[in-house]
Amino acid sequence: MKAKRKLAYLAKKYRHAWVFLYVPVYMIWFLWLEQHVTSQYHVIQTEFDERIPFIEYFIIPYLLWFAFICVAFLYFFFTDVPGFYRLAQIMFTGMTIFLVISTIFPNGQNLRPVVFERDNIFVNMVRILYRADTSTNVFPSLHVFNSLCVCIAVNKSEALQKHQVISFFTYVLAALIILATVFLKQHSVVDVIGAFCMAYVLYLFVYVMERKRVPGTVRMKRPLLQNK
Repeated sequence: MKAKRKLAYLAKKYRHAWVFLYVPVYMIWFLWLEQHVTSQYHVIQTEFDERIPFIEYFIIPYLLWFAFICVAFLYFFFTDVPGFYRLAQIMFTGMTIFLVISTIFPNGQNLRPVVFERDNIFVNMVRILYRADTSTNVFPSLHVFNSLCVCIAVNKSEALQKHQVISFFTYVLAALIILATVFLKQHSVVDVIGAFCMAYVLYLFVYVMERKRVPGTVRMKRPLLQNK
């Protein structure tokens, strides 16, 4: 009986875990795109992209992105449910828009180097990345977009704003991840700009519009509290 009560308690406390049901839906759709968008796609790149040097050392922040997103979600999941819902809403909405764009407008880039000037462990890691990840389905960059979403969530978290060191390192890592996308030739600057635009528009819908709806009741209650 104690075990059942414990499970019931955990199920109630973490009932917001249902949000993660989106992950397998996203992965199935994304993997389908990776298998079917291979040759016939619109090339998204500029002359400026070709002038950006390839720097293999950026593979480190690029790969840290996976832990970055996971840690952010887990933090809000266990400590701030409203913040978790907002982060999931903005991020999953953007990821869905990305899937729709990739489906109706197949896209990719041809920026990856064919021959590497250097041979080291970082270049070998990039080679593995290139084999695992195709150069298609790149617009807008989800590495950039999701990193921006975490920055927004951290910036809007009252608890995390009390820890400026955490905020600082969040923004620095996000900046390095964004730079990594172009220095590793994974994305064009167009993909980066598209991610910034999508993050800004969704930020207005998820955070700004909600803040405009909520403060009305807060302002009405504040004078009553002050009179007491």
